[in-house]
Amino acid sequence: MNPQAKLVFTASSLLGTTITISSNHWILAWTGLEINTLAILPLISKSHHPRAIEAATKYFLVQAAASALLLFSSMTNAWYTGQWDITQLTHPTSCLILTSAIAIKLGLVPFHFWFPEVLQGSPLTTGLLLSTAMKFPPITLLFMTSQSLNSTLLTTMAVLSTALGGWMGLNQTQTRKILAFSSISHLGWMAIIITYSPKLALLNFYLYTLMTAAVFLTMNSMKVLKLSTLMTSWTKSPALSATLLLTLLSLAGLPPLTGFLPKWLIIQELTKQEMPLVATAISLLSLLSLFFYLRLAYCSTITLPPHTTNHMKRWHTHKPVSTQIAILTTLSIMLLPISPIFLTIM
Repeated sequence: MNPQAKLVFTASSLLGTTITISSNHWILAWTGLEINTLAILPLISKSHHPRAIEAATKYFLVQAAASALLLFSSMTNAWYTGQWDITQLTHPTSCLILTSAIAIKLGLVPFHFWFPEVLQGSPLTTGLLLSTAMKFPPITLLFMTSQSLNSTLLTTMAVLSTALGGWMGLNQTQTRKILAFSSISHLGWMAIIITYSPKLALLNFYLYTLMTAAVFLTMNSMKVLKLSTLMTSWTKSPALSATLLLTLLSLAGLPPLTGFLPKWLIIQELTKQEMPLVATAISLLSLLSLFFYLRLAYCSTITLPPHTTNHMKRWHTHKPVSTQIAILTTLSIMLLPISPIFLTIM
C-alpha cells in the first residue's frame, strides 16, 4: 500500500477514535465510529485476496448495522427524554438497543460470528488494530453509559462470551482465529464488570491490549499464521519463541504474570457484589481458553524435532528483536508486582 494512503487511513482512524471518546453528543459519537469503520476497511482489503475482500465486506455490513442500531437507540432516547447527551441515556428500550449495538460492534456472543472470519481474512497488523484499537471507542461508550445499562443482560452475554470464546477456540489451527476467540473470551470479562466497576473494565481492556499487541507483533515478526509454522519458528528466533510462551501464559491469566491481575480484581469485585456463582462460573470457563493458550505455548517452545509436522525448517537468522516487542513483552509479563498502585487508582 502507498505510504501516503496508509498515513491517511491511520490518521483517520485516530481521528475517529478521538471524536468518539471525547464527545458528549450521540451524533458526534456515531460520526467517530463511522470514520473509524471507513478508515480500517482499506487496511483489511489491501492484499486484494478474495478472503480479504470478503472480510472487508463482512466488517462493513456488520459495523453499518451496529451503527444504525446505535443511532436508532439514541434517537429513541431523545424522543422520550429530549436528551442527546451520552450520559443521560435513561429510557429502558434505548438501553437494550444500545447494549445490542455495542455487543455487535465488539463481537460479544451472540453477535460474535463475524469477528473470527474478519480477523482470518486480515493481515496480522490489521488484526491487531481490529482486536484492540477498534474496540476502544465502543468500550468507551459502554463506560459512559454504564450506570443505565441492564446488568443481567450484560452478565448473561459475558458468561456466554467466555464460554464460547474458550470452547470454539479449542480445535482451531489458524493463529488469527485462535486470537479472535481469545478476544471474545476477554471481552466477556470486561462486559461482566462494566456495570459494577467501569474503571476495572477499562483497566482490563488496557492490560488485554498490552498483551495482545505483544502476541500479534511477535507472530508478525516470526511470520506465523498457523500452528504448523509456529512449531518450527524456534529455529528462526529462539529468544522470541521463549518470550512468546510467557506472553501467552500471561494472556491466559496465570500468576505471577500481568494477565492474572485483572482476573483477580474482577473476581474480587464480583464477590463483593454478592455474585459468587457468576464469579465461579466465569473462572471455570476461562480454563477452556487456558487450554488453547497452553496449546499455542506448547507449539511455540516445548515442541522439539523430530515431530510429525511436514514443514520446512527455517533459517536461524540473527534479526534483532524490535524495541516495541521487547517493551510490550516485558510489560505483559512483569506488571503484577505493582498491582498495589492499580488498587489505589481503583
